[in-house]
Amino acid sequence: MARNVLFIMCDQLRVDYLSCYGHPHLHTPNIDALAARGVRFTQAFVQSTICGPSRMCTYTGRYMRSHGSTQNGVPLKLGELTLGDHLKQLDVRTVLVGKTHMVADHEGMARLGIAPESVIGVHVSECGFEPYERDDGLHPDGPYSPDPAYDRYLRDKGYQAANPWEHLANSGQAADGTILNGWLYSHADKPARVAEEDSETPYMTRRAMDFMREAKASGQRWCLHLSYIKPHWPYIVPAPYHEMYGPQHVLPANRTEEERVNAHPILKAFQEERYSTVFNREGARETVIPAYMGLIKQIDDQLDLLFRFMDEQGLTEETVVVFTSDHGDYLGDHWLGEKYLFHAPSVQVPLIIADPSPAANATRGTTCEALVEMIDLAPTFVEAFGGAALPHILEGRSLMPLLRGERPEWRKVAISEYDYAFDLARIKFAVPIPEARLYMVYDGRFKYIHADGFAPMLYDLATDPQELHDLGTDPAHAGIRAHLYEALAKWSRSTRSQTTVSDAEITRNDARAQAYDLNIEAGVLIGYWDEDDLAAEQAKRAAFVAAGG
Repeated sequence: MARNVLFIMCDQLRVDYLSCYGHPHLHTPNIDALAARGVRFTQAFVQSTICGPSRMCTYTGRYMRSHGSTQNGVPLKLGELTLGDHLKQLDVRTVLVGKTHMVADHEGMARLGIAPESVIGVHVSECGFEPYERDDGLHPDGPYSPDPAYDRYLRDKGYQAANPWEHLANSGQAADGTILNGWLYSHADKPARVAEEDSETPYMTRRAMDFMREAKASGQRWCLHLSYIKPHWPYIVPAPYHEMYGPQHVLPANRTEEERVNAHPILKAFQEERYSTVFNREGARETVIPAYMGLIKQIDDQLDLLFRFMDEQGLTEETVVVFTSDHGDYLGDHWLGEKYLFHAPSVQVPLIIADPSPAANATRGTTCEALVEMIDLAPTFVEAFGGAALPHILEGRSLMPLLRGERPEWRKVAISEYDYAFDLARIKFAVPIPEARLYMVYDGRFKYIHADGFAPMLYDLATDPQELHDLGTDPAHAGIRAHLYEALAKWSRSTRSQTTVSDAEITRNDARAQAYDLNIEAGVLIGYWDEDDLAAEQAKRAAFVAAGG
């Protein structure tokens, strides 16, 4: 049983931008070292490819279709159980340092008379986490983390700006003193206007250390969600990381002209968005990607400090460490920017878990090719802390057996969803809002994407690992498409919307129900013709009870 869990999540980190996952130029020795003392999962997929819904899936252990937070800015509905709720029952302190992208259900709270500042109000507003340091690193004047402590920290350090997060930590400066907006990709090669130790990643690392010191003094078990804001845009990083990588380290874009000319209508609509076309400019990828790599390198260096600190504090041998991301980043691959669709740069993420217990010794330094979904983390944490399985609530599966070297029967497909009702593609094609959903089904070889009203997309990763050739209308693959569509249909029919009664409660009286009519115990006499008919059933009950049932 774990004493602690350190749950590290990066934002918008591609699976292939770590050296342990194969990047030839970006060396991440500290993340690699974590993989050497744990298990590196090679087929881990998010359940939605955008920050908020992906995280809500991870924190609830439930698919997007179940929890209902379908887009950034769509609140997680009041009453949806989260990791914090499950771990509280196990006397585990569940703490946040960094980002959740959670939007509170203020309408629901008002309807039920829950004050946002109350203990319950804070709990349901923060995904069940105790907000030790909530900072979403995005629009600090907006709805996610207004007036973050990081802004106050910068001001206390003597940095002066109306919006320190944007004007200092995420802006550059010209030789004449002009502030260069870090949102603009052309400035990605400039150093941020703060010292490296005052940038967001080191700040969050120190705050995680602060919590660990306090928690060690209290002796309470904990799950710390260290949720780094980077390498999510703005793509700008402080010195010296801004010049560690250059155009010579930028891998060629994974795209073909054929892929753009004959693109599926939905794919083409996203290719035409501004955040995609910017990567078609000459020199754009060569300017942005080195900054993206620098942000990742900075995270790796900070993890070196954090892991050394844990060694010194005696925490390493009693803490399960999980490292992952909420989704990837196209960076111009497939003629796309951002992360909304289902190619590997977006939907597949790194996942490394290091369990210090002797039961995991056999798997240290190994890889696991099982189809893993991010909803698997919540049940993994529950089991790690000694909790009972909750299959009527948690739709994922615990990864603990895989960490112990067991090979249980496993899922046959991985699922991901995207709600494009908020995107221009829905308007362009006049798609009804309830139908503006995309679904991915991946069976380890074929990746099938379903969109109501359109032909499907299909990729064969055995013959086309770069996902460049859409087989969605190829007659030779009609059987594969039908098979994966049925897998999607079966998944859609198996939603766990009933979460208030456990499977164990439902099956508790199975033996009695097979022996006699349970309704007679409640005085509900349905289906009996006369007194003799009822007496016969009562006799069956008496015989069952007498036999010790």
